Amino acid sequence: MKTKLLNGKKDKVNVITLGCSKNIVDSEVLITQLKGNGIDVQHESMKDDSDIIIVNTCGFIENAKQESIDTILRWADAKEAGQIKKLYVTGCLSQRYREDLEKEIPSVDAWFGTMELPLLLRRFNADYKHELIGERITSTSRHYAYLKISEGCDRPCSFCAIPIMRGNHRSKPMEELVKEAANLARNGTKEILLIAQDSTYYGLDLYKKRVLSELLLRLSDVEGIEWIRLHYAFPTGFPEDVLKVMAERQNICKYLDMPLQHASDHLLKLMRRGTTRKKTENLLQKIRSEVPGIAIRTTMIVGHPGETEADFEELKDFVSSARFERMGVFTYSHEEDTHSYTMADDVPAKVKEQRMAELMQLQSEISLDINTARIGNTLKVLIDRKESGYFIGRTEYDSPEVDNEVYIDASKNYARLGDFANVHIHDATEFDLYGNIVKQE
Repeated sequence: MKTKLLNGKKDKVNVITLGCSKNIVDSEVLITQLKGNGIDVQHESMKDDSDIIIVNTCGFIENAKQESIDTILRWADAKEAGQIKKLYVTGCLSQRYREDLEKEIPSVDAWFGTMELPLLLRRFNADYKHELIGERITSTSRHYAYLKISEGCDRPCSFCAIPIMRGNHRSKPMEELVKEAANLARNGTKEILLIAQDSTYYGLDLYKKRVLSELLLRLSDVEGIEWIRLHYAFPTGFPEDVLKVMAERQNICKYLDMPLQHASDHLLKLMRRGTTRKKTENLLQKIRSEVPGIAIRTTMIVGHPGETEADFEELKDFVSSARFERMGVFTYSHEEDTHSYTMADDVPAKVKEQRMAELMQLQSEISLDINTARIGNTLKVLIDRKESGYFIGRTEYDSPEVDNEVYIDASKNYARLGDFANVHIHDATEFDLYGNIVKQE
């Protein structure tokens, strides 16, 4: 029997998602299961008509943790004011700090970890429906969706708390992923973004070898999927047979998200990354030679314990020479229960911020050069949305939310959201392109 209000109306549930794309997928699976049990549920509804709130939290770094706590407190206040009936919290923050949070925020009705979906469903007298495996109601724009190929991580990176919150690496069976991709395609998805804590580890647990290339081949054969985008590839032990597949298959984007974190051998050793600058440079050269025109996205961390000015200068030199098409920079966050937490957090916050700004300024100059070289080219663009008089889309070299966008003047052009268009680029800035449609596909 489902939960009812006193007036006899069925409760409405609103799921709030914080953090990364992996959390988005978790929320989508939760919503699919709730709807499969006949429960009225929405994702981040702006209407103030929900009786039950589920907050899916992030606990990765300090800023993300604070955002999660602030969101929980906001809804806890709403509950105490009688505006909602129930408040449940799930996700990484709940997994990592449940005991402390239960004491600090007692108005939350229940806390759930990252692997306790069946327990959460029981709060709604709902069953985990195995027949819904591979089915997913997406919360992103209909034309693209994230596909989580594995959970957890076995890497020993000194700064990372992911294994604490997500457990060891667990690959999702290939058959389930192909089925899920086919279901997404039938529902209008044209682009799938492969995500994991470490996508290059895929298959080692299930198949006793790395089989990411085989997975890409099978997903590439799914009818209706026009772009496949690979995220979160770990550089150490990178399965180079993936490159041949990327070069041969037209619907696999020439795009690779490979978080490198640093380039100084001293810092790479402290971070337990299992590689060196020279090995990284050799890998980048191989990737670019085997997949000409590929866009490589990376992320860097500044201010890790022990990072000297010389280490930072080496990182800048590496970024200058590597000329990444896309790059993000984070300041180090001192996380409990990680190996780095045993070290002194000896880089002042002001210095961390200065280094981040300096590195991003360097990257913006590189990005402007790369974007300016696109002027005069015609690129295939997936139209994401219309906003402020522009149709806004992305090329195969750009992932949603984090990368460049293409702006198309809506007063001079017409496009349909979720369609591809050939766009002639006539202008560029550091992080965006501007163009006109020359042919609608």
